[in-house]
Amino acid sequence: MKIVFMGTPDFAVPCLEKIIAEGMYTVVAAVTQPDRARDRGGKVSFCPVKECALRHGIPVLQYERVSRDGVEDIMALKPDVIVTAAFGQMLSREFLGIAKYGVINVHASLLPKYRGSSPIQWAVINGERYTGVTIMKTAYKMDSGDIILQRSLEIGADETAGELFDRLAALGAETLSEALDLISRGRAIYVQQDESKMTYFPMLKKEDGEIDFSEASLKIKYKTQGFNPWPSAYTYLDGKMLKIIKVSLARGKGVPGEVISADKNGLIVATGDGALNIEILQPENGKKMPAKDYLLGHKIAVGTVLGK
Repeated sequence: MKIVFMGTPDFAVPCLEKIIAEGMYTVVAAVTQPDRARDRGGKVSFCPVKECALRHGIPVLQYERVSRDGVEDIMALKPDVIVTAAFGQMLSREFLGIAKYGVINVHASLLPKYRGSSPIQWAVINGERYTGVTIMKTAYKMDSGDIILQRSLEIGADETAGELFDRLAALGAETLSEALDLISRGRAIYVQQDESKMTYFPMLKKEDGEIDFSEASLKIKYKTQGFNPWPSAYTYLDGKMLKIIKVSLARGKGVPGEVISADKNGLIVATGDGALNIEILQPENGKKMPAKDYLLGHKIAVGTVLGK
C-alpha cells in the first residue's frame, strides 16, 4: 500500500516514524507546510516532519495550499491512502477523492468532542479527566468524518498540555498503525459521528491566556496547565507581564488577584473561591524560575493585586 503522509509539527512525527519502522507500506512522499522563519533572527528552519522525512530519504513536497497547488503532483504518485496528522490545511473535495481509501486523519480527541485545531489544550483547560485519539476518514466538513478507531487515556491531575501532547502523539501512532492494518486488509468499519454530541473549540490565541483571578482556583490551575508550554497563562505585576507556569491549590482568602503571602513559603494569591500558590513563574523578558527564587530579588508587598 502506497502512502502520502501529510503533517508539519512534532505531533505528526511519531506517526510517520511508526509507518516507516514497520516497513509494511511505502511512503512515496511527505507533504508539509512551507518552510518558515522559526526564531527571532528570522532564520528559516525545516519543520519536524520534513526533517524526519529527509532523514529517511522520503521526498518532501511543500505547498501553501495543497488543494490548490498540489493536486496534480499527488495524483501522479497514485497513493492508496493519504494520511494526515496536524497538517493544518482544509482539503478540497477533489483532493479527498485522490486516493483509493481516501484521506485518513489522526485527531487528538475523542470525536465528536473537541473538534478544532487545539483539542489537547482545551481538554486540559476544561478539566477533562479523559481524552484520546481518533482515526477517521476525512470529510469536507472539519473533523466530521467517519470514525475508524479510537483509543483513550486518562489525563493526570497535574498534567500539562505539553506532557499530554507527547502521550497523545505516541498513542496516535499506535492507533494509526492499527487502522492502516484494518484498511489494508479490508476490515475497517467506518462509524458515523453523532452530531448531537459534537463540541467545537477554536485555535488558542495568546491573549486567551490572561488569568482572571475572580475565577475558581481549580479553573485557573487547569488554565495554567493547558497553556503550558504555549502560549503561557499570564497576569500583570506593576504593569509588566508575568507568565504563570505552575500553580497549586492553597488556603487563604482575599480580593481576587491579591497577594496574600510573598516570602520563603511562596507566592500565594487570592482567587474567586480561595487561593493559589504560584510555584513557577517567568517575568517579562526573563527566564522561568521558582517563585521563591524570584522573591529573593523582587519584593512583592502583601496586598498587591495582580492584573492590569
